Amino acid sequence: MIRTEEQPLLPWNRPLIGDEEIAEVTDTLHSGWLTHGPKAIAFEQAVRDDLGVEDAFAVSSCTAALHLAFLAAGLQDGDEVITPALTFCATPNALLQTGARPVFVDVDPATFNVDPGAAEAAITPRTRAIVVMHYGGHPCDLAAFRKLADARGLLLIEDAAHALHATRDGRRAGSVGDLATHSYYANKVVTSGEGGMLVGRAELVQTARLLGRHGINSSVWQRHGSRSTADYEVTVPGLKYVMPDITAAVGLAQWRKLPAFTARRAEIAATYTRALAGLPGLATPTVLAGVQPGWFLYSIFIDPDVAPLTRDQVAERLLSEYRIATSRHFTPVHYLQLYRGLATGPLPVTDTVAARQLSLPCYPAMTHEDVDRVVVALHDVWNV
Repeated sequence: MIRTEEQPLLPWNRPLIGDEEIAEVTDTLHSGWLTHGPKAIAFEQAVRDDLGVEDAFAVSSCTAALHLAFLAAGLQDGDEVITPALTFCATPNALLQTGARPVFVDVDPATFNVDPGAAEAAITPRTRAIVVMHYGGHPCDLAAFRKLADARGLLLIEDAAHALHATRDGRRAGSVGDLATHSYYANKVVTSGEGGMLVGRAELVQTARLLGRHGINSSVWQRHGSRSTADYEVTVPGLKYVMPDITAAVGLAQWRKLPAFTARRAEIAATYTRALAGLPGLATPTVLAGVQPGWFLYSIFIDPDVAPLTRDQVAERLLSEYRIATSRHFTPVHYLQLYRGLATGPLPVTDTVAARQLSLPCYPAMTHEDVDRVVVALHDVWNV
């Protein structure tokens, strides 16, 4: 196998953009309407219908969707929200912006999702909501969390950024919580470059929609035509979080490809799982019965006591010798400066994942040759 810089870099992720996205953007540019308007509304409709949720609001990022979710939930100073530490910093950052306090809990050792028992044990009189993240595209125990939230009078918020087409026991990730957030960032399951979506109960999404357009009681698209664009009222102190139509045009075309994208990710994941079985000290992802993952991540877990190299050594060799990029998901939030000391107790599974997890390339733009290249490189590394 060629090991030098003669090989092109295989990135950890690369979006798959085709003529459909280009046509949608061109149509938007020719329309003369560039901000939040008909394309964003069509994108919202497509997501709402596909998920079977009451409402959807297209926004500028998943972080914006999270912030609006927490504002719509009425979180304020002193409130507590249960969330995994094994996540991106956007969730606790947005929580702090409302004055609420994140309460970090551990994840289960099979799927690395929030453990329902750990979440229940962390509930206090100050708890207002539970935020679950579907790690890597493997849905958490949706039925258990819905039952827990209802029994304890809490809001259930799903971070579905990894799991747009994933299901568990026939229930679609992002359709069970009171609210759910999507990410359409450049490396996500589908992309609009930047962008996100907030979906869920109509009254909460409507509150978020008002907050996300300056607190103005109608959208500029609604005021276009028969009404003056200056004919509006401000009812709450809102923010500017709407998705523009240029962005929505890309997202709308990508959303139509979501089933095909997910199927291709599943093919790659199946190839990896078959081909990497038996490598000492390397564990592949667990897929529970009744789960159809979204495969945003294909994670391998490297036990340094058994494998020939540590996780970081494997990543370095794949990049330097084979020109294959990898990633890590995630640096646990309670390791970060802002959140150090906030964990209420030990998080042993989270700590283990942080030390051993490595994300391999797994995305629809990969060719069969790309996948084989990763497999051969890993076998080569293990045989040294």
